[in-house]
Amino acid sequence: MIEFVDVSKRYPNGQEALKRVTFSLADGEMAFLTGHSGAGKSTMLKLICLMERATSGQVMVNNKNLNRVGKRKIPDVRRDIGMIFQDHRLLFDRSVFDNVALPLMIAGYPQREIGRRVRAALDKVGLLSKEKYTPIMLSGGEQQRVGIARAVVNKPPLLLADEPTGNLDPELSAEIMNLFKQFNQVGVSLLIASHDLSLIAQMHYRTLVMKDGLLHQDRRAENYFEEDVL
Repeated sequence: MIEFVDVSKRYPNGQEALKRVTFSLADGEMAFLTGHSGAGKSTMLKLICLMERATSGQVMVNNKNLNRVGKRKIPDVRRDIGMIFQDHRLLFDRSVFDNVALPLMIAGYPQREIGRRVRAALDKVGLLSKEKYTPIMLSGGEQQRVGIARAVVNKPPLLLADEPTGNLDPELSAEIMNLFKQFNQVGVSLLIASHDLSLIAQMHYRTLVMKDGLLHQDRRAENYFEEDVL
């Protein structure tokens, strides 16, 4: 599903965000990505969805070598990836329904199929009754669930989440993580960047620990302990 081989990323200002990172995420696997601010977590996610390009090394996603993907083919790669952000990135002048429908509209789905898929996604995140609301009418947790529904509406095999619970309280954070577990149980692969060590410890999934651009630890679910990443 995802494979990094000796991947480095240096930005134009000289910042070396990643240093020869090697790891793989199998089909259907769910894992966390953690580390201090500036450790390289967001950069890794950006490389996976082609928001950035690796300076060196090889990035493979869904059996595609991203080093060889031209600009015109980037949308094709992104159709197989759902991206969830901490700040939701919703359109506040559009309804919940329209926000979730956006990826399908861009992809050219027929209106009837859009309606069916959007309502199924909203039902999954518990917001079917609020499809006509605008995001400003929702709580922070509900807005995040709209973002999740938008990410899964076209049924991508891979979900990436960048600090998806960063602005939520512990109870809402647990609800969001439970949604991720449900997606994983039906075969979706997930890579979730988070600095919430206590929440990660409760989940008991594989955890990749970044430090100064290096992959510092790769803790498997069966032998993960919170103190190992402190």
